[in-house]
Amino acid sequence: MNNLSTEPTRKILDRLGSPDKKLKIIHIAGTNGKGSTAEFFTNVLISAGKRTGTFTSPLVYSYNDQFKINATCLSDKQIKKYFGQARAVSDGINASEFEIETAGVLYAFYKEGCEWAVIECGMGGLTDATNAVFRKELAVITSVSLEHTDYLGDTVTEICSQKAGIIKNCPVVVNSYQSEEARRYFEKLGTVFADLNLCKGYEINACGNLQPYNAATVIKGAEILGLDGKAVYEGIKNTRPCGRLEKFEVCGRSYILDGAHNPSAFEPLANFLGQRKGKKIIIFGCLSDKDIEGNLGRLKGLADGIIAVACTGPRARSLSETRSVCEKYFADVKTALSVTDALAAADAPTVAVCGSFTLLKEAKEWIEKRL
Repeated sequence: MNNLSTEPTRKILDRLGSPDKKLKIIHIAGTNGKGSTAEFFTNVLISAGKRTGTFTSPLVYSYNDQFKINATCLSDKQIKKYFGQARAVSDGINASEFEIETAGVLYAFYKEGCEWAVIECGMGGLTDATNAVFRKELAVITSVSLEHTDYLGDTVTEICSQKAGIIKNCPVVVNSYQSEEARRYFEKLGTVFADLNLCKGYEINACGNLQPYNAATVIKGAEILGLDGKAVYEGIKNTRPCGRLEKFEVCGRSYILDGAHNPSAFEPLANFLGQRKGKKIIIFGCLSDKDIEGNLGRLKGLADGIIAVACTGPRARSLSETRSVCEKYFADVKTALSVTDALAAADAPTVAVCGSFTLLKEAKEWIEKRL
């Protein structure tokens, strides 16, 4: 179970002069939809003329894209400067890299003149490093399902209690796309649910059948915060989340990049593939701590074949194991030594790369060379 603590991050922030106390913070927890919700909020605030910092994780295409001011990534120079200062004052604290990054990016937002900060939890909520922040204007809970059970609990209710830990002396809005168990938990807390009817009259360009739920959550949150209605409309309209059902058209083929990595997160991709006509190929890789059976089970019957690849990094699942599980759910299974090789071999009008954000950078680089 969870043995994390907000204490190291709080100590670093205090040594940096408590920059979080000088920012208006929107804090987002949940299992799925956190990144998209953060992008919706960011664009709404920018449309309202608010200088806004955004901190999301994990990375999609580059390390720097986790740290943005007004939707522009922090430069290498800025990261070195502000994260270096956070690291320098962390002496004796025994802080993790994520805890240093959390304090460092909040310090960067303050020093670079941000009024608002949109912050996504790294894991859970209650004891996540991001929950060390002192001042919040709004807490947001996106859809909740089983994840990180070694740290957060074995039931949806236990996980909800971790996510709800970000609610500290501030209003809260909850995404209405919840299981009955999660809904009952949050209803007992008296939280505000974002109804889909809030999206009437809005133009939503973010792809995926669950994006209206994320948009509704932001619309309700913006209403609570008293943000200008025109800015809300423009912000919702201008949001197209990276790495989440992101589509590229190249030489008559559709390439879909989706960082979904748990069964619930695969629903938008499954819905999309189910509506596509013609031959479809999936390129799939999965980290060792993810529910590969549940993920592949959600895609069963939705493509003509699958190409297994290995993710990069210390948590990567082996290619042989990935292929073995793929064979349980697909008749036509191939392997490739890289995402690049898989893309070159994928002969179909629709090709989806999914299973982990770690696959997407290589995929996008291959695609962009052919645009």
